[in-house]
Amino acid sequence: MDLARNETSARLASPIVELRQYTLNPGRRETLIDLFEREFIESQEAAGMTIIGQFHDLDRPDMFVWMRGFADMAARKEALTAFYGGPVWAAHKEAANATMIDSDDVLLLKPAWPGAGFDLSRVRRPACDGVENRSDKRCLPGIVEIQIHHLHPGAEADYAERFETDAAPLLAANGVRLLGAFISEHAENSFPRLPVRSGENVF
Repeated sequence: MDLARNETSARLASPIVELRQYTLNPGRRETLIDLFEREFIESQEAAGMTIIGQFHDLDRPDMFVWMRGFADMAARKEALTAFYGGPVWAAHKEAANATMIDSDDVLLLKPAWPGAGFDLSRVRRPACDGVENRSDKRCLPGIVEIQIHHLHPGAEADYAERFETDAAPLLAANGVRLLGAFISEHAENSFPRLPVRSGENVF
């Protein structure tokens, strides 16, 4: 058994996901994206996390939305400790923070049912260095729609079951590719230095 390969597969499947939405100072999104792509993607993955994707919010030009994944909550603590205590963040945190008004809109999530998480094991990230290259369709592969449904406490499992059995087949029949489905992860924040929106019940 190849333990290293199994650990990598678990990380890429992203059993724990952060959905992070940053409100930025006006006109600073491209500055942050350029810094993020140049300095923070490979360095975070080297620390043990998976950068699932980063997105231009089409309706809010001063929002930066991105997602990262972890094998479990213990791995999250270890990876975040390594990255935020490491040299890359130390060197570039002031430049990154200077672009932001708020970075605390964070949802901690887990797959809504077995197999509902992201499987990125066969995905290869194209080289998209520089603002001019992001016009390349390989770097902007399409529109991803993220819907957040706020639920009553305790309703996540039932909602997820009904979505899997009723809504997911309808989406597929109409040509919509479901990339993942998640519900709130209610475990205690394993890295309290970075706040998450506790008490949320979302799908």
